[in-house]
Amino acid sequence: MIRKEILIGFLTGIGTNLLGMLIYILIFSELPVLATLQESLKGDFMGTLITAGAILNFLPFFVFLKKERIYRARGVLMASILAALVIAIIKLG
Repeated sequence: MIRKEILIGFLTGIGTNLLGMLIYILIFSELPVLATLQESLKGDFMGTLITAGAILNFLPFFVFLKKERIYRARGVLMASILAALVIAIIKLG
C-alpha cells in the first residue's frame, strides 16, 4: 500500500516535470517542441529545461501535504531528486 502511494507520487512528479518542460518550451521557444529538445541537447541547456520543469513539482507536493498524503508527497520529492541527479550528470558529463 505504501509503495503504491509512493509510486503514484513519483509518477505525478515525473509527469508534472514533463508538463513544466513543455510549458516552458511553448512559452519561450520559437522552435517546435522536438526541435527545441534536440537543440537543448546540442547546446547544453537541457539542464535548464529540466530545472524549469521541476519548479512545477511544488504544486503537487504541497497539495499532497495539505491533503495529508505524505507518501505521495514523498514520491514527488523522489522525482525531484531524480531530476536533480539527471541535471548533475548532464552538467558533469
